Amino acid sequence: MFENQPKALYALALANTGERFGYYTMIAVFALFLRANFGLEPGTAGLIYSIFLGLVYFLPLIGGIMADKFGYGKMVTIGIIVMFAGYLFLSVPLGGGTVAFGAMLAALLLISFGTGLFKGNLQVMVGNLYDTPELASKRDSAFSIFYMAINIGALFAPTAAVKIKEWAETSLGYAGNDAYHFSFAVACVSLIVSMGIYYAFRSTFKHVEGGTKKTEKAAAAAVEELTPQQTKERIVALCLVFAVVIFFWMAFHQNGLTLTYFADEFVSPTSTGVQSMAFDVVNLVMIVFIVYSIMALFQSKTTKAKGIACAVILAAIAVLAYKYMNIDGQVEVSAPIFQQFNPFYVVALTPISMAIFGSLAAKGKEPSAPRKIAYGMIVAGCAYLLMVLASQGLLTPNEQKLAKAAGETVPFASANWLIGTYLVLTFGELLLSPMGISFVSKVAPPKYKGAMMGGWFVATAIGNLLVSVGGYLWGDLSLTVVWTVFIVLCLVSASFMFLMMKRLEKVA
Repeated sequence: MFENQPKALYALALANTGERFGYYTMIAVFALFLRANFGLEPGTAGLIYSIFLGLVYFLPLIGGIMADKFGYGKMVTIGIIVMFAGYLFLSVPLGGGTVAFGAMLAALLLISFGTGLFKGNLQVMVGNLYDTPELASKRDSAFSIFYMAINIGALFAPTAAVKIKEWAETSLGYAGNDAYHFSFAVACVSLIVSMGIYYAFRSTFKHVEGGTKKTEKAAAAAVEELTPQQTKERIVALCLVFAVVIFFWMAFHQNGLTLTYFADEFVSPTSTGVQSMAFDVVNLVMIVFIVYSIMALFQSKTTKAKGIACAVILAAIAVLAYKYMNIDGQVEVSAPIFQQFNPFYVVALTPISMAIFGSLAAKGKEPSAPRKIAYGMIVAGCAYLLMVLASQGLLTPNEQKLAKAAGETVPFASANWLIGTYLVLTFGELLLSPMGISFVSKVAPPKYKGAMMGGWFVATAIGNLLVSVGGYLWGDLSLTVVWTVFIVLCLVSASFMFLMMKRLEKVA
């Protein structure tokens, strides 16, 4: 899985892991902070939150355009510094007045602009590593590893945010509002770590940073010159992919809206027995250890390496057994905790997906990146088919709310339906997201790599804005109708991809 990849990949991936850990730690509690610290209504807090997310995904387009002119490495460095300033503003408790509110808005602008300079351009640099003929075949697997690194940060971030806030309250005696700032400070520390990793290993990837005559000449020599017609064909092909993935992200990011509403309103708020173990991040980490150790056991070439893998597997199983034997009664299940399953599945399933596609590649049967994207749309539709099955016999959201208010006994769905839905959605994500990023890095005309990677994030941003459609459907409509809307969107998008497949594979 990790063999024969350049060291620069791991340096860039780890630098990104640190940044993403800080970002998701901040995101995990930010909406709650807005309401607690400034007394905002849910709608107002949601508006600020959504605008911030929109900027985070729109501004990589500006960052990419700037990087195409001034260099990717330079923009990444400036981006880290700007983000650090933003998180630092958030880390300082200034109260809940006008000055504090203004500082918070300034911090959000800095974070979003810094992310715009950092995120897309780092991914362009990863893609540039694989522009040479000897590494070109490893591009897709490289982005799978890179994407897994992102989700390692996302997996631990929610738990870290909550635990650090609780520690500030109980051990240091800070009030609830001020305790939130300790969660934001984590992002500052994580960015320092990211910058340290970036500069410690910069020598391994300096040649793909761009922005100097030497690197520009080397890049020009490494890629073929494109005619204006070829450039146009590539840009059109990328725009077609962007149009499709909008609807994937619209469906996928229901995890923060209608799927969370479902968890809150239609899933039992408590869990017992084996099922309750799924809601402890330590148990999830042990499963990840087992998966990776099993892969290492089969791939290792020495007895020592196989022995270490077996020891890790036994140790992880022992931890899980101990946790199981010490389950005590019911475990409270809050709706947001379900969102930890997506990054967990990404981290756990990436080596499996890479092994499958590696085997197909060895036989000459690996699907092209555009086909993987189309398959990802179909798989996402299948995830919502699970939700249709989960919703059989349940009331509409408004009926459920009225029944609860009247003290009536209401039907609940098993948490396993939702856990399974996140599993299937993650399969779709692994087919689409890292493969899409890889496709952009490969197909984008050399002069417009930054801008095209920015276009990928703009498509993501538009999809995020369309997530709100799910909120408007949530009410008097049956749950089956709500989920069917997303099934139809995914299948129509997949059909469009297959219709355009020849055109897309021509430039792939």
